Amino acid sequence: MMYKIKMKKNRRINRIIVQICLLFMVGILCIYPEIDAYAVEVRQEGIGSQLTDTTEDRTNINEPGASDDTDELKELNIANTVTVTYDNGNGELNGALRILITLTLIAMAPILIILMTSFTRIIIVMHFTRNALNTQTAPPNQVLIGLTLFLTFFIMSPTINTIRTEAIAPFDAGQIDQAEALDRAMKPMRDFMYPQTQMKDVRMFLDIANIEWNEADGVDAIPSSVLIPSFIVSELRTAFIIGFLIYVPFIVIDMVVASALMSMGMMMLPPTTISMPFKILLFVLADGWNLVIGNVVRTFY
Repeated sequence: MMYKIKMKKNRRINRIIVQICLLFMVGILCIYPEIDAYAVEVRQEGIGSQLTDTTEDRTNINEPGASDDTDELKELNIANTVTVTYDNGNGELNGALRILITLTLIAMAPILIILMTSFTRIIIVMHFTRNALNTQTAPPNQVLIGLTLFLTFFIMSPTINTIRTEAIAPFDAGQIDQAEALDRAMKPMRDFMYPQTQMKDVRMFLDIANIEWNEADGVDAIPSSVLIPSFIVSELRTAFIIGFLIYVPFIVIDMVVASALMSMGMMMLPPTTISMPFKILLFVLADGWNLVIGNVVRTFY
């Protein structure tokens, strides 16, 4: 009973405090002087005293107004907008839109690096090698990805240099426009992907897209929308073939160890526990990393 009485008293006290606060706020609003809001006319000659910087350097140099037709709308100073100059600029993009496209390409850069370079084949072969050794997380994923990135940079260095000299440098110098720069940058990538792509994959995607193509026409007649997925499928096939060849000697070791354990009656001992040291010993004695990495890199030359 005493607890309930105390709770009722606390509720009454809280209500009184809330009422006092509301009355206090109403009193402040009644005492606070009235503020009038109105618009003033800003004259052209008075802008210099109210805005910073000079008239020539400011973004807005004209007073706001309305337009009656499209010609007057073009004369209005509209600042901080993304625009495309399609008439006198010969199709050039303004700085804001160019930054937007650049950020989009940066976001897509990991996909382009993984799927349009030698990255896919190398990383799959590395994972097959680690699984064949049965070392679980040794080497860890960070090491494999870092090694694959450096190997990809090594393999793609001639292509990157060609793109820089034939596309990026002339575009920065203003000698070519964006469309021609993209075409020049795409050509070395297509020349890299085409020799690594199997014809049956190219013909599969050409048949799906109903595109006629003759092998005598060369890579220039193959659309990029066909060449890129064909290259990815071919890379997956090649990587799995190399992974199978890596697995063969280690499977032999597993079979020998399993037969030896069964002949000795050690049925409860996992064969992988005994075979893993022999796999690592064989891999080290054969200089496995040199063989695997060296032969994978040579497949691109």
